Amino acid sequence: MRVLVAEDEKALAGYIAEGLRDESMSVDLAYDGTTALEKLSADCYDVVVLDRDLPGTHGDEVCRQLVEYGGLTRVLMLTALADVPDRIAGLRLGADDYLGKPFDFDELVARLHALGRRSRPAVPPVLRRHGIALDSARRSVSRDDRPVALSNKEFGVLAVLMAADGTIVSAEELLRVVWDEHADPFTNAVRVTMCRLRAKLGSPGVIETLPGVGYRLGGPRC
Repeated sequence: MRVLVAEDEKALAGYIAEGLRDESMSVDLAYDGTTALEKLSADCYDVVVLDRDLPGTHGDEVCRQLVEYGGLTRVLMLTALADVPDRIAGLRLGADDYLGKPFDFDELVARLHALGRRSRPAVPPVLRRHGIALDSARRSVSRDDRPVALSNKEFGVLAVLMAADGTIVSAEELLRVVWDEHADPFTNAVRVTMCRLRAKLGSPGVIETLPGVGYRLGGPRC
């Protein structure tokens, strides 16, 4: 899942980003509303975590423009304006969800996962392919009932490949979804991560490389 955190308190923004990356999400940051709009127009995000009281372009205006654009990005307002009238106003602006500060981080993660499922075709909470079971809620992976310990990036790459269900996923798409806007398009990060993932999944190999095209899970489904 790719998330934009639009929050002017840099310490809080960094805390949220670090925590979401630990959940295998790809996170970009914007510290004002104008930058948030620029990023939202340039890239595809599943969810934007949006503070209402942003400098530059106000968070309410960011939400209005995003809704008017009609894209698939979902809006979770995360703000100190947490009274009932404030929540009602935010939802009427077009926000999909509203969470007041201070907040519980686990609740934020759960709400983001729920919104992410609404921004793209639904997939089961547990994906099963070729003897591999990936539980996105518990962030666990097993193959033939053998637990497989993966890093955040390895988990993210495997989740994308399993959700693609045998269709080809390019290295560029993996960089966009699993890494973030700072990922170097010429980096070998995808190739290195793929090698480590293959080694951890073991034999027989299930990840196919199509030179110059991308990667996919091959073989019959389980």
